[in-house]
Order: sequence, then C-alpha cells, then structure tokens
Amino acid sequence: MSQIHEECGVFGIFAPQKQDVASTAYYALFALQHRGQESAGIVVNDDGVFHTYKDAGLVNDVFTADVLHRLGEGNMAIGHVRYSTTGSGGRENAQPIVVNHLKGNMALAHNGNLINASELRDELENDGSIFHTTSDSEVIAYIITKERVKCGSIEEAVLAAMDRLQGAYSFLVMSPSKLIAARDPFGFHPLCYGQREDGAYIVASESCALDSVGANLIRELEPGEMLIFTKDGIVSDRSHCGRGKHLCVFEYLYIARPDSVIEGHSVHEARKQAGRFLAEQYHIDADIVVGVPDSGLDAAYGYAEASGIPYGIGFIKNKYIGRTFIAPGQAAREDRVRIKLNVLKSAIAGKRVVLVDDSIVRGTTCERIVRMLRNAGAKEVHMLSSAPAFLNPCYYGTDIDSRENLIACHHTVPEIAKIIGADSVGYLDLAKVSYLTKGDGTGFCTACFDGNYPTEEPKESAKSRFERWERPISENPKYRK
Repeated sequence: MSQIHEECGVFGIFAPQKQDVASTAYYALFALQHRGQESAGIVVNDDGVFHTYKDAGLVNDVFTADVLHRLGEGNMAIGHVRYSTTGSGGRENAQPIVVNHLKGNMALAHNGNLINASELRDELENDGSIFHTTSDSEVIAYIITKERVKCGSIEEAVLAAMDRLQGAYSFLVMSPSKLIAARDPFGFHPLCYGQREDGAYIVASESCALDSVGANLIRELEPGEMLIFTKDGIVSDRSHCGRGKHLCVFEYLYIARPDSVIEGHSVHEARKQAGRFLAEQYHIDADIVVGVPDSGLDAAYGYAEASGIPYGIGFIKNKYIGRTFIAPGQAAREDRVRIKLNVLKSAIAGKRVVLVDDSIVRGTTCERIVRMLRNAGAKEVHMLSSAPAFLNPCYYGTDIDSRENLIACHHTVPEIAKIIGADSVGYLDLAKVSYLTKGDGTGFCTACFDGNYPTEEPKESAKSRFERWERPISENPKYRK
C-alpha cells in the first residue's frame, strides 16, 4: 500500500451488424490499462453464443492475435481490466464473469466495491449458491441472476438488483440480445457512452477508451441511471437517480488518464488546477519544479505556471513497466521503483527542487524518490501532494481498507518530512478540492480525507473478507467453536 491501488476498467460495444468486436474491445482495454494491470478479459456475443477469454496479465500479454481470432466476430462484446480491491488477484478473479442460468446466459464486467457484499454473499451461500471467485463482482452477477429467474427481462432483473446493492458500482451486463450499463446512485466512479460513424454504441469507464476506437463521446451516465442498448435503440431508466453526485475525487487527481473527460471536465486541467492551488498555499524558494510520472506531471506543471518557477523533467520513466504498486508484495514494489524511474541528474544537480506527486499514502515510495533526488545532487527537496492527507479508509473501490498504514494518521507534517527525507512537505487544502473543476457544483466523495461517508460504513471492510475458503478451516474465525 505504498501508493493508491486503483479501480478496474470496463468496456462494452453494441454494433448494428456483426463485426470484429473482439479487436475493438482489445484496443479499448489497452486504453484503460492504467485502471488495472492484474488481469484482462473479453466476452464476445455471436448471435447469443458467448465466446470468452480471460487471464492474468496485461492486455497485450493476455490477448495474442490467435486469441482474438478465436474469439471471432459478433455484434456485442464486453471487456474488463482488473486491479483487485476485493478478492485476490489471478486468473480465478479475472472478469468478465459469465453465468449460464435458467433463462439463458449473461456476462458481467464491474468496477467498484460493494459495502454490503459480505451480507449478500452469506445470504446467497445459505441459499445454496456456489462461488468460484473471491470478488464482490460475482455477488452482483448472482444477485442479478437470481432476480432474472423471477423477472420478465434482464433490465428488470438489473433494476431489482440495484435495489439490493449498496456501495460503488459501474457495471456492464450483456445478455444474448441486450447490452446494459448501470451506475450506482451516488455515482462514485465514471461510466460514459458514445457512438461511432458505423452506428456502434460504445460504453466505457473513461472517454479515452472511446477515443481509441473512434467513437464520439455523447455523455456520462447519471448516478443511478441504467441504459439498455438493443437493435431498436437506447432506453434510459432513471428510477434510481436522485441522490446527487459523489464522484471519487481521486478519479481526477490520480486514477483517470489525463486525456479523459469526466462529467464534462478535463482530467488534465483538473490536475493543473490542483498544482495552481498548491502554488497559492506554498510559496517555496526553489529552482525547478518536477513531477513524479505520470499522475504528478500535470499538477507540477500547474504549480510551475502559477509560481513562476521553471518546470523541468526530473525523471525518465521506463515505459515498459506498469504502475509500481501493482506488483504483489512490498519487496517487488520496491524493485519496480528502481527500474521504473531514473533521475535526470543534469536537471537536478545543485538545484532546489519542488517535487509534486499525486498523493502521500504510506510514505515508502516518496522516501525512495526523495532519496533518488538527493543522490542525484539536489540541494533541497520540497515534497507537495496534489491530494489532501489520507486519514480514513475508502470503502468504494480505492484500495485503502484501514488506517493502519496511512502515514498521516500517525505523524505530523514535520514528522512526515523527516521520515521521507524532504526539507518540507505540503498537502492540498481540502477546501480546494471542490474547486478542481472550477467550482461548478460537481459533487465529490472526499471521505478518505474528511471521513464524511455518503453511505453507512460496512460491517466488514477488509480486502480479504471473501477469502475464508483459501485458508485452513481451523484458521477461519467464522467456523471456530
């Protein structure tokens, strides 16, 4: 947990005629790779027959040319890239999830985290359901399936399931004839749709995925909205809308790609705005401003622009390695920091440096980066975070499930500066967060900073809460006498 673990990415296509939807999904998932690097999967719908392939690994490792060819053509497909916020990584938890039920088949791709997943899973298990994964996405799939047996249509089943799901979800459901997109009533994570010139509708977690397949963005789904794509067009259901917007602010600060547009606002501009706010807060006498690639670069540029201190390239990034914290285990993450980033010594030596990153979580990665700058000859290093201090767990998909490893929970700002080896440390003022998108009333969830949760806190929040069957039964508290 040296840095924030991000969300998953979902993608769907509904085409008016049969085509190579597998390749379209592949290119879109490539654009969403930043949202999850543990596993990837695609399900193609060919006249009601589902062809599925998923595995652990990056998109270009999982989907070879031969695999894409075997998936074949169809008029619908959904895809998924995963980082585990609930359940372990690996092939067994890869998505999309495919379910064959009494009334046909269904595929689901989900981004987010349910706060009542444990209770729902216990209920389903008591009714005889057999789970094959440790993710809450399978809980959603089973709840929808259970409702589908009783309902007259898949969209009715999804609406009934939404009545029971609590927490964060942006998901896609594919039936033999329909593609359904749904977003939770609080709108914790983004989900948008657009259309290509050939008439195909595209749904994705971010607009950058639409760009990658030549689709024009139409709009975001409203919080609580469900869209049904069929051969007859699009139907919108807003029966679950009305709780306002509580978009995870970290979508703007870190998770999303800078070229994406969320709720009508540029992610790149929001990050630059965070940097400008930092410049207003912290007047530092320095020679150069550098950002930590990639999500710290835009904020660093905004700081330089507002402060008048020259912006410079301080790090060279190895583009052939994923985000550092994706590697399982702290030791592996530390190795990846060294091979991921290298300091441009000629730009740093003898300089007083303002170092801008997207966040300070545990402090271990920050400490190593500051040390790298010191070793390159930096005279001073002033560390700034374009996010406020993390003080609370996140229950909605960002992988912070306890306060135990949050450095700001246990140390003052001067102590943090000493721990990471910086001359000073500064965080974005929480009051500025609502103005990242020019203060137009866009609502953000900031619970990880201020503890104001839009929902009740879950009874069980640990990431491993579904992994009881992966331990010897003697070690399982639920079954101790």
